Amino acid sequence: MTNTPTDVIFRIRRYDPQEDSAPQWKEYRLPYTAGMTVLDGLRRIKETASPTLAWRSSCRMGVCGSCGMFINGRPRLACNTQITELGTNLVLVAPLPNFQTVRDLVPDLMPMFDAHAALHPHIIREDGAEQYAPTGEFFQSAHEVEQYLQFSYCIKCGCCMAACPTYATDSSYSGPMPLGQAHRYNADTRDGGFKARKSDLAGERGPWRCHYAGECSRVCPKGADPAKAIQLMKREMVLDYLHLLKHGCPAKVAGPHAGAKRRDGIPDAPPPTIDNAPKIVRAAVGD
Repeated sequence: MTNTPTDVIFRIRRYDPQEDSAPQWKEYRLPYTAGMTVLDGLRRIKETASPTLAWRSSCRMGVCGSCGMFINGRPRLACNTQITELGTNLVLVAPLPNFQTVRDLVPDLMPMFDAHAALHPHIIREDGAEQYAPTGEFFQSAHEVEQYLQFSYCIKCGCCMAACPTYATDSSYSGPMPLGQAHRYNADTRDGGFKARKSDLAGERGPWRCHYAGECSRVCPKGADPAKAIQLMKREMVLDYLHLLKHGCPAKVAGPHAGAKRRDGIPDAPPPTIDNAPKIVRAAVGD
């Protein structure tokens, strides 16, 4: 936008399933203020014109992923989207596509989270005693961290799912967020869960449904690049024997460095305040 607007027109898709038979577009006009984001505008509308307007938001700084919306034809975070970045003073806001709508701008993200949970998005190890009652840190080199670090930036906002043409037409497909996070753990040398994930990844829910349109990576607000993760996963699925040779024995506990000494003035860590070993796990490891 070459000139700063004086007014901003918000055209919002409204829908209350208890009162409306179908979604409808409603228009609101606001005075522009310097640095206004789409989320700022929605808050102003709720305060001054429509107190029933519903959406999700929390951190207001692009970290929580709650405010994913379809803004001017593209999935974006409302808190990170400046009005002046849109190139127009007309702001079209709708809930993320490819999901059912709970109300107004609130999508039902449970199918995404269910698919995410089904692919075991956590560290899986055989040495349960060390995992849940650690005696030290698991060793990783800087190169090993780099293999998964970018994919760990995912904030689960759902923008990639809303942009994916395969997910839009195939309900059995897990989608880029769950698959990208499955690869994040497959690529982590501390993890030994490739076998546990392989059966799900080899079927219709896995990476072979991806047509590599790349839209998921184009809209990702954190640059996590789920399209790349999915392609790397395809390679690992084909060459799974190499993956197992490399990751079959997860990273070992790092021993103390020879000659290492604690610097003066650095206190010891406080004792844990939360018991993160459930009773069933403690029983399994003989505690």
